[in-house]
Amino acid sequence: MLSVREITQADIDRIADYWLQSDPVFLQNMGVDLSKMPNREQWVQMLSEQLEQPYEHKKSYATIWEIDGVAVGHCNVNKIEFGASAHMHLHLWQPQHRMKGAGVELVKMSLPWFFNNLQLQVLFCEPYALNPAPNKTLEKLGFQFVRQYRTTPGWINFEQDVNLWQLKLADWKVIKPLQA
Repeated sequence: MLSVREITQADIDRIADYWLQSDPVFLQNMGVDLSKMPNREQWVQMLSEQLEQPYEHKKSYATIWEIDGVAVGHCNVNKIEFGASAHMHLHLWQPQHRMKGAGVELVKMSLPWFFNNLQLQVLFCEPYALNPAPNKTLEKLGFQFVRQYRTTPGWINFEQDVNLWQLKLADWKVIKPLQA
C-alpha cells in the first residue's frame, strides 16, 4: 500500500542518511557533485528549518513516500515562489524500490500537497538528461517536455544537460481524478 505524508522531524535522519550513505556512483548518475555534499549537521539544520516555516515562506517543502507504512523516499520542491511555481525532485531511498512503478504513483500522490499547499500555478522538474528514470516518470504523469539545456540545476549539482518538464495547474486538474 502506497501513501504520502508531509515530512516530520522524525524523517530528517533518514533523509540525511539517504544523501550521506548512498553509493557515490548512484549520486553522480543523478547529477550530484560529491564535493558539494553537505555534512550531516548541515542536512539536519536545512531540513529542520523547513519544518518551522509557514507554507508562504518555505524555501523547500517535502513529502515522505511510504510503502506499507514504511518510509522509502521523499519528494521535495525548492525554488518556491509561493502562489506561482516550484521545482520538484524525486528520491526513492533504497534500490529495491526503484524501477518497479511505485515512483509514478508516489509522485502522483505528492502533487496535491505541492499544488494545494503552495498554491502553485506550475510545477517544474529538471532531472539530469542522462538519468532515464525520472524523465520516464514525468512523461507518464503528463508533465510537458519544455526543452533540454545545459546548466547547474541545484546547489549540490555539477554542470549538466537537464530536461525541463512542467505541469501547469490546469493540466494537473485534468489528471487529478486519477489520483484517488
